[in-house]
Amino acid sequence: MSKSLARDDQQPSAPPPREEPLARVVNVVRELLETAGAEAEAFIREWPRELVARPVVARSLPVVAALQGLSRYAAPATRALVEQIAALAGDLDWRQTYSSADFGQRFLDNYGWSEWIGERGAFVSDAIACGVLMLGPDIEYPAHSHEAEELYLPLAGNACWRSGESEWRLRAPGTWIHHPSWTVHAMRTAREPLLAAYVWRAGDLSAKSRIEK
Repeated sequence: MSKSLARDDQQPSAPPPREEPLARVVNVVRELLETAGAEAEAFIREWPRELVARPVVARSLPVVAALQGLSRYAAPATRALVEQIAALAGDLDWRQTYSSADFGQRFLDNYGWSEWIGERGAFVSDAIACGVLMLGPDIEYPAHSHEAEELYLPLAGNACWRSGESEWRLRAPGTWIHHPSWTVHAMRTAREPLLAAYVWRAGDLSAKSRIEK
């Protein structure tokens, strides 16, 4: 066989499949979950082995505008992720759990979330839910609780958090926050908006939180 024929018979290797932008963002959150300590172990075990996509419709909310320039309030370890989320914001499905009857119209104008993995997310899972919460400046997410165990990672924006019987505590971006099942918790922003990644497990992953009076 001639050398030239051997070259002609060789088939070029196929390029590796490109990872879609949201999958890259989700995988970064998964990598960050490794830094959350022992409380993250159950979440990591239940993380989907493969990201199976489902069709989603892009929807926006007023609070999404606060993503622009928000990376200046991020931790060094989360700044690139915040910039990626801001770039993808127009393609994401942004939702709200509450109505104006729950917390008023001003809250709705400064609140929204986008689920990436879960029963309603862009990637399928019935074991965990993962996405981001967005709060505008000078807003309080009132005390609430839910069956699912939860981990939050503030990505950008210094905000105060309260859990159980604790007082309000300022939590900087890059700090993991754990809420066991039915733990009452609340968040309060000041001049900086808040973008926080969340992961839920165990319990009804689509349930509306119980508002604490």
